[in-house]
Amino acid sequence: MTPADRALRSGTLAHLSGVSADTIRHYERIGILPKSPRTVSGYRLYGREAVVRVQLVRRALQLGFTLAELSELFQARDSGNVPCHRVLDLTQQKLRAIKQQIVELRKTQRYMQQLVRQWSLKLAHTKPGMKALLLHDLTAKPGLRSTSVNNFKRRKTS
Repeated sequence: MTPADRALRSGTLAHLSGVSADTIRHYERIGILPKSPRTVSGYRLYGREAVVRVQLVRRALQLGFTLAELSELFQARDSGNVPCHRVLDLTQQKLRAIKQQIVELRKTQRYMQQLVRQWSLKLAHTKPGMKALLLHDLTAKPGLRSTSVNNFKRRKTS
């Protein structure tokens, strides 16, 4: 069996990793996967270790790492560098950000609990068929800072 027989085409790697073939090509383009050799007919060939790397990327993305950060780390590692301190630093930054998000979510939770209590009373005193204008209360009352609204949006990185 030749090394090419043991190599995985991008579609097979994608299937084994749980991502699309487009994702595999994108990962190679941005340096998360090293440039792959090609067959005579142009198919990309990856080693079996690429499955582990793609799975690692998927898990790291769940923890808040960005593709740009992962690309930086893998390129450093593939160049023979040891980015462990950078990995720890990034992880600490993400932990601090999660702690801040938890604080903001708790504020949001308290605010919403207050709204539910107020709106339940308001609805109890609103005649059937009449508008209670609950959402209109949001503009009349001081509520959360505008940053709290962004808790549910995925953050973009440059």
